[in-house]
Amino acid sequence: MPARRKARKRALDVLYEADLRNRPPVEVLAGYLQRIEKPHPEHLGYAVGLVEGVAAHLNRIDELIASYAEGWTLDRMPVVDRNLARIAVYELLYVDELDDPVAISEAVELARQMSTDDSPRFLNGVLGRIAEYATR
Repeated sequence: MPARRKARKRALDVLYEADLRNRPPVEVLAGYLQRIEKPHPEHLGYAVGLVEGVAAHLNRIDELIASYAEGWTLDRMPVVDRNLARIAVYELLYVDELDDPVAISEAVELARQMSTDDSPRFLNGVLGRIAEYATR
């Protein structure tokens, strides 16, 4: 698995736990970092940046997802999909060195591995619409 995909998977783990436990992502991240064996993997820095970035911009990210997820509320989305979308939207809006198609395809690939059969297509559509909005 490529390093950034591993980082996204780790960020997803933290955001998923925070979502389920209704805790702030940065608080869950602190506990997660204490549990990881040392030396820390090289990709951990990117994972931390994703979690911190999503946490810092969560209201705006959720607002965009809710606006562009036609027929779906955030609460109705599977927890994995909701948090993969959050990571991808953060990357689309705030990580300039990453091309939009990469952020979208990474979210779709992780959804293919970890979520429902319909999740890849759903995320691809929502994230594609958000990417169009972001480039205007």
